[in-house]
Amino acid sequence: MDALKGLPEATVIHDPSDLEPFLRDESHVVGRPPLAVVKPHGPVALRELVRLAKAEGFGLVPRGAGTGKAGGCLPTARSVVVDFSQWPGEIQVSPQDLCLSAPVSAPLREVKAAAAAQGLFYPPDPNSWESCALGGTLATNAGGPNACKYGMTRHWVLAVDVLLEDGDIHRFGISSVKANAGPALGQLFIGSEGLFGFIVGATLRLTPMPREHTTLLLPVKRWEDLLDLPGRLCGAGYLPSAFEFFDPAVLAELRAHGPETARRLPGEALAILEFDERGCASETFLEGLLDLLGPVAEGLELASDERQRENIWAVRRMTSAFLKERHPKKVSEDIVVPRSRLREFFAGLDKLGGPTVTYGHLGDGNLHVNLLAAGETEPALLERQVMELFRLSVSLGGTLSGEHGIGLAKRDAFLALSDPAHIHALRALKQAMDPQGIFNPGKVI
Repeated sequence: MDALKGLPEATVIHDPSDLEPFLRDESHVVGRPPLAVVKPHGPVALRELVRLAKAEGFGLVPRGAGTGKAGGCLPTARSVVVDFSQWPGEIQVSPQDLCLSAPVSAPLREVKAAAAAQGLFYPPDPNSWESCALGGTLATNAGGPNACKYGMTRHWVLAVDVLLEDGDIHRFGISSVKANAGPALGQLFIGSEGLFGFIVGATLRLTPMPREHTTLLLPVKRWEDLLDLPGRLCGAGYLPSAFEFFDPAVLAELRAHGPETARRLPGEALAILEFDERGCASETFLEGLLDLLGPVAEGLELASDERQRENIWAVRRMTSAFLKERHPKKVSEDIVVPRSRLREFFAGLDKLGGPTVTYGHLGDGNLHVNLLAAGETEPALLERQVMELFRLSVSLGGTLSGEHGIGLAKRDAFLALSDPAHIHALRALKQAMDPQGIFNPGKVI
């Protein structure tokens, strides 16, 4: 694209063969060929990009590491991909303020490691935490197993630096938990998938690193016995830092085709329970927990050291990649239902039919439902199956996405199932903040 020639502080990619990798992320969606890909190295590039987008009538699509699962970073018609992988900046930790600042290009693993080096903890831990960029986790409000106790990414963001439609970068928030000078506008950008502007940096809240972990592998003889446990634990005052699960269908896949460690997994269904509060490794804590679990804890295994803990988590971390390799055309949805209605959800899921496997974050009701036959299913039928899954979740007081976002993949369903007032408010915000619609067009709303 001629208008981008000589763009300052940027690398510009035009060659069609070099643009091919930017048409996909980790979802099943495929984007449109972009006009170009721009890798900005500084604010001058962004200012000129915004000016050109307005003058030439093209959209700007943000991209980090490309690990998203909803197509939010994929180009639509007449758009330029803005790849932030080369955006400058360093990770800086302030132990006194219990916070950390970082550019969006920073790998999440390095953000977490920088905090840990100071004895501090940044909890958000999506499954892709070893390969994703910080910017993508901010744009999608990423979660992960730790959200069960620590909440989502938005709960840990103090301030954001954002490119707005005037071409300048503005800061929203301060490096402190108390900032009440008007509404917290910075939170508008967390989970917004770049609709209102592009986050280029953030200040993140930290907490002292947990000093104890108790990790339990909990096989159950009857699958249904797992479904009441999240509510029972919380009701009795036990708040796990993670409560993950595998349904019988996932376990069958892992035992038949997974790595050797997975083929030995016990139970009809399986849970991983982890606690990190002070005293959680004591005999008193474990005795109370076992009393609460009762007969369900019959086959319980306790990780005796860090190696065993890592081995337990390794199977959970590889599950998504394993299923993708086994069923490359599968569709994975990340619906949410309240803990108190898990039994109703799975009863409804059985009635929907079709081969599905489900695993994920039972502790907060965020379930990864995988439709394995998606690649062989007629598109209209697949669309109906997915919509029925979403309707079931919403009917139980849940939602159609817990941590992956809406992007392109869920846009139609989001528009169909949301309160019209919700959509109206989002579109009003979009019009006010991005009147020419240059930021991530065609996504979410």
